[in-house]
Amino acid sequence: MSERAPKTPLTGGSMVASRVIAVPAGQIATIVTCLEMTAPPAPSVPVKSALKLERWTAPFDLARYRALFRAIGQPWLWRGRLVLDDEALAATLSAPGLEVHVAKRRDGTPQGLLELDFSGEGQCELAYFGLVPELTGRGHGAWLMGHALKRAWKDGTSRVWVHTCDLDHPGALGFYQRHGFRPYERLVEIYEDPRSSGIYPPDTAPAVPLL
Repeated sequence: MSERAPKTPLTGGSMVASRVIAVPAGQIATIVTCLEMTAPPAPSVPVKSALKLERWTAPFDLARYRALFRAIGQPWLWRGRLVLDDEALAATLSAPGLEVHVAKRRDGTPQGLLELDFSGEGQCELAYFGLVPELTGRGHGAWLMGHALKRAWKDGTSRVWVHTCDLDHPGALGFYQRHGFRPYERLVEIYEDPRSSGIYPPDTAPAVPLL
């Protein structure tokens, strides 16, 4: 990885250093925004949905879980759970403090995923939150978030946090802010492009060039 620090002129002739990092071929870079809330949101009228939420517990059907993860995350290049082998994935999903909830249609077809991680003392991370693409923008996200916050803010929780990135749905950042999360940190993450490693086909997410 190479790095250079050109100088960018500002008004008045002052200069400020900036950094440009070359991303190697086969990898991808994304800007990550971390958001938090440190108090429960004000009570609101529950949002209705034809979906129902069900908690999945061990032993997990890993093939079914991966299929749902892909169905939700492929357009946004989600990869976190897909780089794990069976043993590691089973251990991750069964870890103390992790809750896996699935939003289902009435016929039982999984349509959404909610993972809450309580492993940090007094904290809950919305580790994964999403719906299959055809359900976005139809109010189901607000319904799922209502359930997420209700479960996250249990006794002993003093902070709930989540992160999103510029590869996610373009409305994700605004969605979290509308539900009470406040941005507090920005990061740059570089990792192997899941299309390069064969996790997703090369033509996935065409708006993000595969190099």
